[in-house]
Amino acid sequence: MGLYIKNLTENMNLNITLKSNAIRSVIFDVMAVLLVYIIPTLSHLTGFPLYYAEPMRILVIFALVHTKRINAYVLAFTLPLFSFTIGSHPVFVKSLLMAAELGLNVFLFYFLQPYFKHLFPRILLSIVLSKLFYYLLKYGMITFLLLEGNLIATPAVFQIGVSLLLSFYVVFFYNKKAGV
Repeated sequence: MGLYIKNLTENMNLNITLKSNAIRSVIFDVMAVLLVYIIPTLSHLTGFPLYYAEPMRILVIFALVHTKRINAYVLAFTLPLFSFTIGSHPVFVKSLLMAAELGLNVFLFYFLQPYFKHLFPRILLSIVLSKLFYYLLKYGMITFLLLEGNLIATPAVFQIGVSLLLSFYVVFFYNKKAGV
């Protein structure tokens, strides 16, 4: 009887944990979608192009830290498409590129885990490699006239700054979780 109660208690604790993780992910996703929805308005009101701060990447990296892996993938693939759907910006092809880039960022973060003892080079490399992938594909699409515009629309200084800040953020919060 004692073993049965112990197993029941453990199952209840697991169910509560799973439900709280799911609730956290849903709340996080709703907030992410709302932020992506209002970024164009805020950019217009402030006169500053807030997309320079790479809000979708920030949200995906936050999802890596604060929710489950699958949720980071969901946001990576859906935020750019949601942005296109509600505001026609970026254009559809660029939305697909961004979704691929952000999905690759998440994939590389976990893929590189066995190769890097420390988090900072792993997250930074996952961001840099996914950006290189994005620019390579974007260059090809511009060359074949599938996409218009400049190859690099966001100044490099912003991209470097956001990449470094996000890398420090990941290290800080993973170390905080580990009690370091």
